Amino acid sequence: MEQRTVIVVGGGLAGPLASLFLARRGYTVELFERRGDPRREAVEGGRSINLTLAERGLHALRRLGLEEEVVRTLCTPLRGRAVHRPAGTAVMPYGRLEHEVLYAVSRAELTRYLLGVAAAEQGVRLHFHQQCDELDRDTAAATFLDVRTGERRRWRAGFVVGADGVYSAVRRQMQASRYVDFAQYYVPWRYKELTIAAGSGFDRNALHVWPRGERMMFAIPNRDGSFNGVCVLPEDGPDSFATLHTPDAVRAFFERDFADAVPHLPDLEAEFLGRPEAAFPTVKTSAWRHRDRVVLIGDACHGVIPFYGQGMNAAFEDCVILDEHLARYPDREAAFEAYERTRRPDTDALADLCVQNFTELRDTVQRPRVAAAKQVALLANRVLGDRAMPLYTMVSHSTIPYADCVRRARRQERVARLLGADLAIGAVAATMVARDRLRAVRPRLAALARPARRPAASPASAASPAARPARLSVAAAAAAPAAAGKGESRDTRAAA
Repeated sequence: MEQRTVIVVGGGLAGPLASLFLARRGYTVELFERRGDPRREAVEGGRSINLTLAERGLHALRRLGLEEEVVRTLCTPLRGRAVHRPAGTAVMPYGRLEHEVLYAVSRAELTRYLLGVAAAEQGVRLHFHQQCDELDRDTAAATFLDVRTGERRRWRAGFVVGADGVYSAVRRQMQASRYVDFAQYYVPWRYKELTIAAGSGFDRNALHVWPRGERMMFAIPNRDGSFNGVCVLPEDGPDSFATLHTPDAVRAFFERDFADAVPHLPDLEAEFLGRPEAAFPTVKTSAWRHRDRVVLIGDACHGVIPFYGQGMNAAFEDCVILDEHLARYPDREAAFEAYERTRRPDTDALADLCVQNFTELRDTVQRPRVAAAKQVALLANRVLGDRAMPLYTMVSHSTIPYADCVRRARRQERVARLLGADLAIGAVAATMVARDRLRAVRPRLAALARPARRPAASPASAASPAARPARLSVAAAAAAPAAAGKGESRDTRAAA
């Protein structure tokens, strides 16, 4: 019986989903979470960016029969990216087909939902306030500390699944005293969450981005019409979290860089100064498993920064791929080995893509050539179909392995250059620049074209002899309308 029992460490998103796959594969699952049950206890806020569900995550939910309910009850569809530039807002669609959308979802709501489904699943038990203190990687025995009572208890299982996030205790204890490659690094930016109130007028079916070079803000809609805003700043230097310390400084900074958002940030100063700043870690490691006893999924083995919207989707896809290998290989160690061997190159590629997309979102997306390249790529996809699929479409709207997406995109780019795509991109970019400049000068042109108003006659001048109509002869009276018409035409031409 012990061999058919699995210990899952981590009750975030990947843990409950993995528990459902394992239970339906015939295992008895004991899931342990260090924090309390979010279905019954308040969730700590201020450090949880809203998430986007894409095809890989939807595919995992579909396999369990959960997709329709999650999309219907928890999600808001996002059809494109709204880029807020100083000159105006432009919307870039995520794809050319109706189904090529993302879905915004609250991390807390989705976690509660998955825990509820797991709790109702036969063969799954949930344990909260349980911290993984010790792990015997050779026997799959784990000791958990009840953080409320201090009680310790040892559990035995056939194997352990580490789904306990970037700072995984399972990974640390599994890799102890082993020669493994491990890298944990941070981009030199931090973030804080802000609330954009309902009624802002911002498109609820778009992800909003304010790219400002070294600084940026983005916002993901909630179902109530508000937005989960995220302000991303350098860790130090001017206009950073290290220098913005007073309400006046915060407001002046936002009015300069994110002016159209300021009226809809009712608690701007309090949230910015009162909420904790958080980091963007990336994790890569060469050891995802130990024999047939321990295996890692999600951020525990491949943490990525959230700028491709793929962290949760990749973790959900881990659950699908691990389940497929467990079904394919009767020998569990062979299944774990195949899972690690096939999956690790893909998540390493994803980590690099996320860093590249961060640069695009905060900076290059506001450059006309980048927007033009995306338009040309969508046009080529419309004409050539799957033979010219944009990289973003492959990553977000398909289940093509991440590393294959990168290789295919590079091959398509080489072919496109040979066919003169650079010329097309340059032409579209020039058109966009001209359009933006015309949009900027249009108010001034309209003001110049407006006829000048004559000053109104004062009462005194109206009563003066010069203001009283003179008596005209019959001939002069007949000539007056024609003369007035000619003078009126000259006045109009001069004003124009």
